[in-house]
Amino acid sequence: MKRSLFIFGILFFVLTANAQLGINVGLSELKFTGDVGKNGNSNFLNDARSGFNGGLEYRTGKVLGFGLSGVYGKLVGTDNNAASHKNFATNIMGGEFNVFLFFDRLKDTAKIVSPFISAGIGYLKFDPKGDLRDVNGTAYNYWSDGSIRNLVESTSNEPIAQKMKRDYNYETTLTDSAVNYKRSCLYLPINVGAKFQIGYRTSIRLSLNYNIAFTDYIDNYKSGGNDSWLGMNTCLSINLGKKPHDVYSNVDFSIIDQSDWDGDGVIDLHDYCQGTPKGIAVDSHGCPPDADGDDVPDYLDKEVNSKRGAKVDGHGVTINEEELARLQMELDALFGGREEAEQKSQPK
Repeated sequence: MKRSLFIFGILFFVLTANAQLGINVGLSELKFTGDVGKNGNSNFLNDARSGFNGGLEYRTGKVLGFGLSGVYGKLVGTDNNAASHKNFATNIMGGEFNVFLFFDRLKDTAKIVSPFISAGIGYLKFDPKGDLRDVNGTAYNYWSDGSIRNLVESTSNEPIAQKMKRDYNYETTLTDSAVNYKRSCLYLPINVGAKFQIGYRTSIRLSLNYNIAFTDYIDNYKSGGNDSWLGMNTCLSINLGKKPHDVYSNVDFSIIDQSDWDGDGVIDLHDYCQGTPKGIAVDSHGCPPDADGDDVPDYLDKEVNSKRGAKVDGHGVTINEEELARLQMELDALFGGREEAEQKSQPK
């Protein structure tokens, strides 16, 4: 099964060569949540242990991604109460394939924070061991007064039994006398987390995952349900994909700087009179001659010798100021009469 998962992962990455590849390397905090450890722990994190995680991640679009990853660490559980004195520890090594959903590009905008969820299938190896004896090989005997002694609890042994302390050295391989179970299994990882961009190539990834094992023997004790564990992960992500395409990368700005839209021989950056017709002579600023200085170029001026300072129309023709004044008075009277009529028509 492990070999099949590996081959499938390699083929998948080859077939999606245009996707964005990332490498994740980091630390995990692992907490067993199966049978052993449910009783007698004063703090949920008492039996948490550190581990390592890493893997490859392919993002194929705005939302969808895939990943191969692995975890190595230790799971530990301890029950300390009058009814149960179980303990175990096991090194674990797992590999998994996940499908990711990202939520940072739904509106085509680049985000500093990239939330995600994922789920998949994994393969886990484990080998539970128990701390049942001290360094001299003497078995721990749990007495009803809460002490650990070198002899079984009895009235006759009470005067001679010596108190002991656990050394937390898990020296004894745990087995089930009724079942020769496999020390490997499939598991279902469910992840939620976010990536925090700190550069184009690098980001910090924080995630929490819940892993459901398809076995009840990770802790060696079968109690009617599958074992599970939590993982709190922090890792560095390195993006190996190409940088986004620059839409201006193929634009030659030197050509734009030298452009001459109206073709008058003066580039647009220095042309004060854009749109001069073809064949019209211009000066160094791209403007055609204006002999009488009335701001109407000669090729449009129907009166090329207007007096200096004279008011002209759009064709360069001198405007008769008396006629202009008469027309202005007529307009003022017209609008003034209209305003008076409107005021009279308003209801009082």
